[in-house]
Amino acid sequence: MSTTDSVAGANDPPTFAEIREVLRQVARQQRETALQMKETDRRLKKAEGLFTSQWGKLMESLVDGDLVPLLNERGIEVETTHQRRRGRRDGEHFEIDIVAVNGCEVVVVEVKTTLRSEDVAEFLAKLPVFPDFCKEYRGRRILGAVAYLDSDASVTRYAERQGLFVIRATGSSASILNPLDFEPRVFG
Repeated sequence: MSTTDSVAGANDPPTFAEIREVLRQVARQQRETALQMKETDRRLKKAEGLFTSQWGKLMESLVDGDLVPLLNERGIEVETTHQRRRGRRDGEHFEIDIVAVNGCEVVVVEVKTTLRSEDVAEFLAKLPVFPDFCKEYRGRRILGAVAYLDSDASVTRYAERQGLFVIRATGSSASILNPLDFEPRVFG
């Protein structure tokens, strides 16, 4: 008797039942893997949202810390600032990163890590309707500002040409880039 004959059926092809069982196991493992991937994706999105939110708050705090002296240097005597102004009016959602206020003026500030031309355009569309969302500021001069960590020079020039203060956050401080004779546009 040869050694191959000693293992009965070792070279026999698998039966239909054995193949079906292997396919069931593979399908079960694929379902488990898909569930694990879905859970991992959910956790990554949650972590990304938390990171983005915290990074945004950090950027806003960096700008807010220097905003009052920067605007005071430009003749806008700020009395109070408010971060993360959110709300809903007439079914529309709004969010304002920073609002700097005095008796007759309001500076609405959009803060971005990376400022893009689309961000400037969207912000410009929000400014004229800002008093509709924040009615307590009606009758005051509404000025706009964009603050950022990184941007192309063409984007900052575009923002300035549109009458916005341009504020660059640098390290542990921020600075207004507009020339001293810059006249901001009044949006309301």
